[in-house]
Amino acid sequence: MILVTKWFGVFLVDREKIVKKVLFEKDAIAIAAKLAKIQRGELLPEEESLAVKRMKVAEPRLSSLGKPEFLNSSFIRAEDYGYSHQLRQSAMVELGKIRSREPLPADRFILQAVRGMDDLIEMINLMSERLHEWYGLHFPELVDYAHDARYADLIAQIGSREEILDALDLQLESVGSELEDKDLKVVRSYASSLASLYGEKKHLESYISERMNDVAPNLSAIIGPSLGARLISLAGGLRRLAVLPSGTVQLLGAEKAMFAHLRKGRNPPKHGIIFQHPLIHRAPYWQRGNVARVLSGKLSIAARVDYYKGEFIGDSLNDEIARRIKDIQDKYPEPPPKKPYRPRTQKGKRQHRGRGRR
Repeated sequence: MILVTKWFGVFLVDREKIVKKVLFEKDAIAIAAKLAKIQRGELLPEEESLAVKRMKVAEPRLSSLGKPEFLNSSFIRAEDYGYSHQLRQSAMVELGKIRSREPLPADRFILQAVRGMDDLIEMINLMSERLHEWYGLHFPELVDYAHDARYADLIAQIGSREEILDALDLQLESVGSELEDKDLKVVRSYASSLASLYGEKKHLESYISERMNDVAPNLSAIIGPSLGARLISLAGGLRRLAVLPSGTVQLLGAEKAMFAHLRKGRNPPKHGIIFQHPLIHRAPYWQRGNVARVLSGKLSIAARVDYYKGEFIGDSLNDEIARRIKDIQDKYPEPPPKKPYRPRTQKGKRQHRGRGRR
């Protein structure tokens, strides 16, 4: 016998014969509540009440009650039990309301924060470039003494070239032109907007760091909160990152290079965004592939532990990474010998040097 759950009830079926059944209430809200439990992977009391020994189930969700087996249950029709299409439609609407009100996992907010950070960085880069070109007409030498947020703050709070020189305790003769008060006022207002963006960026960074330490402490311990959040964003969430194989984690962020490898035959990438980790970008070029493989393997373990709310194992994972990297350094102390270059023809065949037959 096979246990089958439909949107209107639970059925115990022997081939195409219904042995037992428990129908749901003919109420859209009650049906929607049961369907929400089904979508969350929970068991219904009706399913447990119909469970018998040595039975099979029609879906993996019920695998705790029996072995899953496919069954074409189209012969069980709602109309035969007095359930209309209008009731089904109303139940689906109520189901959408229930699921939309459910609390979201914290990694969804981290994902949005990372994407918001990317938008901020793009805006900051554009506005900073414009401010440097604009204010550089008046004081081009300032770029040598102030950078990024400090540059915008000085212009927004002080503005005048002479007053900025006094604030920085500098004595130099600028080659910039003079600005009228109305022009300087507009430039200072623009710089103030840029300075506020720098402040918002700093606020987002602290928020991401705090949330990552709560949601993914093991991932943060290995690769840092900022880079760990970007991994979650690239994967589409902590759950998806937890189920990805380590080889895919290794190449997250290198999709363009992978497509170029598949389409044009270029060398395959050895790492994606995890290249920003010091263990990889500071390693010799011939060791980076092996280091990236070790790091991605431990990142996959950390993501799974974080998703399933396991204990903190970040320190032990870091110790294992350090030990594995030491083995790589001992095994590959010198770069491999370079292979001689042999150009390819258009068909991919090697060109042979020397005179051919005539």
